[in-house]
Amino acid sequence: MFGMVRPCTHRLGERLTAQWMAHLCGLCLALRGQAGQFARVVTNYDGLVISVLTEAQAGAERAGRRRAGPCALRGMRRASVAEGDGARLAAAVSLILASAKTRDHVTDQDGLLAHRPVAAAARRIAGVWDKEGARAGAGVGFDTALLVGAVERQPEVEALAGPGTPLLAVTEPTETATAAAFAHTAHLAGIPGNAVPLAEAGRLFGRLAHLLDAVEDQEEDAASGAWNPLTATGTPRAEARRLAADALHGIRLALDEAEFTDGRLAHVLLVHELGRSVERAFGEERHRHGAEAYGPAPGNPYAPGAPPHPGGPGDLPPPPPPREPRGLIPGCLVFVGMACTCQMCCGTYEGPWSRRRRDGMCKSCGDCCECCSCCSDGCQCCECCGCCDC
Repeated sequence: MFGMVRPCTHRLGERLTAQWMAHLCGLCLALRGQAGQFARVVTNYDGLVISVLTEAQAGAERAGRRRAGPCALRGMRRASVAEGDGARLAAAVSLILASAKTRDHVTDQDGLLAHRPVAAAARRIAGVWDKEGARAGAGVGFDTALLVGAVERQPEVEALAGPGTPLLAVTEPTETATAAAFAHTAHLAGIPGNAVPLAEAGRLFGRLAHLLDAVEDQEEDAASGAWNPLTATGTPRAEARRLAADALHGIRLALDEAEFTDGRLAHVLLVHELGRSVERAFGEERHRHGAEAYGPAPGNPYAPGAPPHPGGPGDLPPPPPPREPRGLIPGCLVFVGMACTCQMCCGTYEGPWSRRRRDGMCKSCGDCCECCSCCSDGCQCCECCGCCDC
């Protein structure tokens, strides 16, 4: 799983975590249905934002949910997952962009792809993803040629860039691709008036993706001699930070202009979590000015730390009664899947052998800011920017 948007369950709270997981699992299953089991490896956190935006505008009932079977990454539990056009659009975009990324690695002869047989296999896989991504896009009325064209222009733009070239000239193809995908969610949701503000949000989201990738890879690229937009254009990190801050502000303004049925999860991901991504990339220590003292807003059941209120949107159904314990080997397999997805650290989980509900390590600490720091993204669980009730 990869991407800029990496929320922690402590910040999301129970309801938004349920919605987040519904979209994550929905994207994974949409990829499997579109391009086979192996395509699930391109499941990514940023791609599912498209599914989130579609449902935020249309509502969960119109966007589509279904009951999925047990999965090792969910502790062999069933779950409500997103389906429908939003998940299929997210799958189409993920396949096209993963295909382009694979071809880039083949061209650069990265790692095992320096070997011809492996490179040939990777090209075949990328070809399948291109074909299935285009088919999935056509199924929801989205022309993936917009994405392909932007991807194909990127090497040309980079070849022309040099000292003094505006950094935004380099990020333009990525911005164009993400703007198109975000805008199409408005048409899927039947709210065409949202297309313009969401295109702007998508354009700035693509800018951030390119900027943060460049910042995080700059030292490694310098050591390996790889091309990096900051180094090639001579852009100082301070200027990159300014551009990132402007993009964050622009995304928030664009979301304020859009009409949502339930935009809480979209707001948390595209305002709060993107802000934390910028902080991670630039290695900043956030000054909270006593934010630890803040608690959930009175009467706001969606704030992190608020007690659960059954019956709200995105809730998972009550857990079934405990079932028969698993054997040694099945339990070990479930344990590996749960450990890899941090389920045993955050929130609650089903014991891999006993199948009893248990609290994660962070939840048992009392104060998540004093726990074992199991969330590797430096999530700073108790922080809130104070700009809203979410």
